[in-house]
Amino acid sequence: MSVVIRELDGAQALARVAELADVLRDCVEGGASVGFMLPLAEGRPEAFWRKVAAGVAAGERHLFVAEDETGRIGGTLSLVTDMPDNQPHRADVSKMLVHRRMRRQGVAERLLLALEERARELGKTTLVLDTVTGSDASRVYERLGWQKAGDIPNYALTPDGPPCSTTYYFRAF
Repeated sequence: MSVVIRELDGAQALARVAELADVLRDCVEGGASVGFMLPLAEGRPEAFWRKVAAGVAAGERHLFVAEDETGRIGGTLSLVTDMPDNQPHRADVSKMLVHRRMRRQGVAERLLLALEERARELGKTTLVLDTVTGSDASRVYERLGWQKAGDIPNYALTPDGPPCSTTYYFRAF
């Protein structure tokens, strides 16, 4: 499968809310603990992505997408740059989402590498993220050199209710 990684501006993100919502819905229905619970309320994924698009338009974040050979979005990742005054060198990595139809093809790695390149261009020297402990995503982060900062037990809930641990990672350039 041919995959293209793109950074979307706010208008592009807003125009593609339905595709982005489809990726989020698929991930949550597949068990990903990414801030949403099952059953997903009607319109909830779309509302989330409209808010993200507004953040992109306001310059508070950068949104990367992975498109398949048809141009359809199958993965996302955000670089959140809206930080407190004492952290201009830092950014958060948020919502690594890869649709089940595009997994195990290097999509997550390619999204992360594109995000890291953009972070460097923006002068960011420290990136921070969290993910479910032991998840597929954690293996990607570790393989790409991210440093484990620690685990927090019972940090969040899985979409169907049970608690899960999260691991914080950082990357310094």
